[in-house]
Amino acid sequence: MSVLRTPVTSADHIQGPMDAPVTLVEYGDYECGYCGLAFPNIKGAQKHFAKKLRFVFRHFPLTEAHPFAEAAAEAAEYAGTHDLFWEMHDGLYTNQDELGLALILSLGSALGLSDLGLRDALAQRRFAAKIQADFLGGVRSGVNGTPSFFINGEKHAGSYSYQELAAAIDAHLQAIPAR
Repeated sequence: MSVLRTPVTSADHIQGPMDAPVTLVEYGDYECGYCGLAFPNIKGAQKHFAKKLRFVFRHFPLTEAHPFAEAAAEAAEYAGTHDLFWEMHDGLYTNQDELGLALILSLGSALGLSDLGLRDALAQRRFAAKIQADFLGGVRSGVNGTPSFFINGEKHAGSYSYQELAAAIDAHLQAIPAR
C-alpha cells in the first residue's frame, strides 16, 4: 500500500480543522473528468463529516492529456495569494466543461482579481514551482493518475464514489481509540 510521503503542512490548501481526526488528501487535475465527478462527492463528505474531516488539495496536472490543467492550477494558486484559492478551485470544477483561458479569466474577474495580474501570473508561470512540488510529492507517494486520495496518510484503494469515500473515512474514524 502506498503512503503519503509529503506531510501536510501550512503550505498546503486546507479546509477543515487542523486537529480533525481524519485528513483526506486529494491529488487532482482541474481538467480531469474523473476529478470533476469526484468534486461533489468530496463536498458531500466534507458536509457529512464536518469537524471530523480536514481536506487537503494538491495539484497533479496531467499536462500531456489536459492542455489547460496547468493554467487552471496556476490560476488557483494566484487566487490563493488573495485568500480565494477555494473559490477559484470550486469555480474551476463547477465549470469544468468550459475549462480554458476564457473561463479562467472570467472566474478571476468574478472573484475581483486583477485581470492583468492573473494574465501575468499565467504568462510568467509564477506558481510552477509550487505545482511541480505537489506533483513530485504525488509521484513519490505512488500517485499515477487523478484523482488520487490518501486518508490519514494511506492511499485510498477504493473509488471516488461518495459511498466508498465516506465508508473509508468512517473506517478511519472507527479505528481511532476513544479518549
